Amino acid sequence: MKNKDFLKIANKKFHSRLIVGTGKYKSMSECAKAIKISGAEIVTVAVRRVNIVDKNKPILMDYIDPKKITYLPNTAGCFTSDEALRTLRLAREIGGWKLVKLEVLGDKKNLFPDMIETLKSTEILTKEGFSVMVYCNDDPLMAKRLENVGASAIMPLAAPIGSGLGIQNKLNIKIIRMQTKLPLIIDAGIGSASDASMAMEIGCDGVLINTAIAKAKNPYLMADAMKLAVNSGRKSYLSGRIKKNIFGSASSPKKGLI
Repeated sequence: MKNKDFLKIANKKFHSRLIVGTGKYKSMSECAKAIKISGAEIVTVAVRRVNIVDKNKPILMDYIDPKKITYLPNTAGCFTSDEALRTLRLAREIGGWKLVKLEVLGDKKNLFPDMIETLKSTEILTKEGFSVMVYCNDDPLMAKRLENVGASAIMPLAAPIGSGLGIQNKLNIKIIRMQTKLPLIIDAGIGSASDASMAMEIGCDGVLINTAIAKAKNPYLMADAMKLAVNSGRKSYLSGRIKKNIFGSASSPKKGLI
């Protein structure tokens, strides 16, 4: 029986709930192999950093076929709404991409999102026909505002980008999960397979991972670990875990004892 538990974003269905970034790898061939092992069907591409003009340098499309893998252009490195809008409009002109990931950063040290610029950009892009997956902080109120202006997916950070600290505020993520029907995808801060599994177990629809795979001592093994973690975490969430109890509960029946 085919898996009917799809990740659905902007009317597109994906079997994998793991989204993988394409930056920080030692080479494009390493990147391509890790992505294949991960089973990811969506990869993020930093439009401002991708090579599209120098024929002497490798081109991502030579390694990852956009006909087989969904490219998700993102605005990594943008610190204003104008920069982000210009970047994504360029992506649409280059490749016709309308499903995009928006991130507007507020500072260069912590790389936290500037939510005022992010909210403004989301509203403009949505009106222009983009399906916008939005990198944001873990504030439930801001997440709801993003939904109200037309975001296609809410992507709160677990921790600062590339930090590997894991989910720092499970409560806020759970609140966001309770109040939105949009896809909820953890973006940034995942460091290990257990982090990815936890994200899925508390109800997230997916996880976006780059640094944890690309900078692992063995990226291929980590890519496989993340795939398994996302799958097991999702199954754990769907199965309905037992309630927590401070007291013990015997596994064996009390009746019929010898």
